[in-house]
Amino acid sequence: MIKGKFYLDNHGCAKNQVDGEEVAARLEAAGYSWAATAAESDILIVNSCGFIDDAKKESIDAVLGWKAAYPGKRVILAGCLAQRYAGELGESLPEADGIVGNADLGAVVTAADAVMVGARPVLVARPETAPVGGSIRRGRLLDFPGTAHVKITEGCSNRCTYCAIPLIRGSLRSRSVADILDECAWLIARGEKELVLIGQDLGSYGKDLAEGGGSLLPELLGALGEIDGGFRVRTLYIHPDNFPRAILPLIAADSRLLPYFDLPFQHASGPILKAMNRHGDAASYLALIAEIRAALPDAIVRSTFLVGFPGESDADFEALRRFQDEARLDWLGAFAYSREEGTAAWAMKGRVAKKTASARKKAIEDAQGPITAARLARFVGRELEVLVEERLDTEAAQAASVGASKAAGGKGAGTGDIEEFSIGRAWLQAPDVDGLVVLRGCFEPGTMVRARVLGVNGVDLDAIPTRR
Repeated sequence: MIKGKFYLDNHGCAKNQVDGEEVAARLEAAGYSWAATAAESDILIVNSCGFIDDAKKESIDAVLGWKAAYPGKRVILAGCLAQRYAGELGESLPEADGIVGNADLGAVVTAADAVMVGARPVLVARPETAPVGGSIRRGRLLDFPGTAHVKITEGCSNRCTYCAIPLIRGSLRSRSVADILDECAWLIARGEKELVLIGQDLGSYGKDLAEGGGSLLPELLGALGEIDGGFRVRTLYIHPDNFPRAILPLIAADSRLLPYFDLPFQHASGPILKAMNRHGDAASYLALIAEIRAALPDAIVRSTFLVGFPGESDADFEALRRFQDEARLDWLGAFAYSREEGTAAWAMKGRVAKKTASARKKAIEDAQGPITAARLARFVGRELEVLVEERLDTEAAQAASVGASKAAGGKGAGTGDIEEFSIGRAWLQAPDVDGLVVLRGCFEPGTMVRARVLGVNGVDLDAIPTRR
């Protein structure tokens, strides 16, 4: 007998997405059924983010919005925001019929059972008691077809002064290599084409398990390379201070291990990095980039910069801009500092005005556009394997046709001759954060298509299939 139907409203990062997939699997195993729309559901679950102010507001607004739209349905606030502020929200957010943290994902079932009979549970466990993941198969993935995220660590022990992750998810805890391999083999067997390994810092993976405290990421990648199949593996994110050089020859030797590196440098000014409790500097970070590119000439390097940190002067920002120009990063995201209670930076002096931080963020983004376009240009004329994610509808195809014509220098598709288009990702593009490939032709989502790149259109590539 079905207990009820649930709708999952997922917010935040890829790690939260994996949590949401596990929540769905646990609810379905317990007798609840998946609702494709909120209107069909009995329970609305907001899997929240609690990392920065904007994300917190988005998650709270989601609870308020769902309750206003469907006052007769039960709304459960789950995830990071619930984990961090369960007590306060239990009192101040009556629109939430239940609150359950992310340390014990199985507690969502308990909460669902409770709200269905009119109770209002507030359930939060200590992060250190939580399993890292993989204890239940995630049959329903929230990615586009062909992609699966695999969480290999939980929490973080780097203690960057601005970061609330240890407050929410605790210290570093790693899954065993064997456990991860078992899940990856299962995902590959069911047809997933790209496995995205995620954690707060994959460079620290296994330091809590390995004798001597060394990273087990090289061992894991080497073991994944022993699995047969036409899949590819992407790693997100590696703290540059903890980068394990031993992964470079492994990636060079196996084309399925993607030479894509997401290295959140955050800053390049020595005083700001020290205040952030990060141990590198501009010179060492530039040297790391050079080492990666020497070992893997095609390597893609993505990063994030954090501007407006307490004490950031004009000179500090200028140092960051110089680093940006020298590093020539392929992809870059910029964020303005969000003051988070409980972190060491909360009480730091020298707060930067929001207007100044916003202007600095825009300056980073404006400077990055031409750099990314120049870096992407090296792929024009080359053939790439594209993982198809979606077919474009007529309106989107019209826009893609115009873009494709521009990217091809005015040749090919035009507004009067609309072609069919699909969109997907090549190995140089991570899910959700980088550009896409606009592929001429209609292809099944989840399939790999070999295509030749015709041109660059903004942050996207225009490509034509070379083999159907």
